[in-house]
Amino acid sequence: KHVLVPKHLKLTEEEKGEILKTYNVSSVQLPKILKNDPAIKGLKAIPGDVIKIFRKSKTAKHAPFYREVI
Repeated sequence: KHVLVPKHLKLTEEEKGEILKTYNVSSVQLPKILKNDPAIKGLKAIPGDVIKIFRKSKTAKHAPFYREVI
């Protein structure tokens, strides 16, 4: 929990499927994040999970980014 670290959220399998379908990509096409990354340590993520990252944006309040756990 640090002011410079954006909010991270682990998606459910249902949400993961919706995101992949919406953007017409497979999970291997998503950018990667390591399972031992300090930002997601508390989420208990396992390889294959998708993490939604809420970053601040100048034009929008928040911009979501998605990463696959490896």
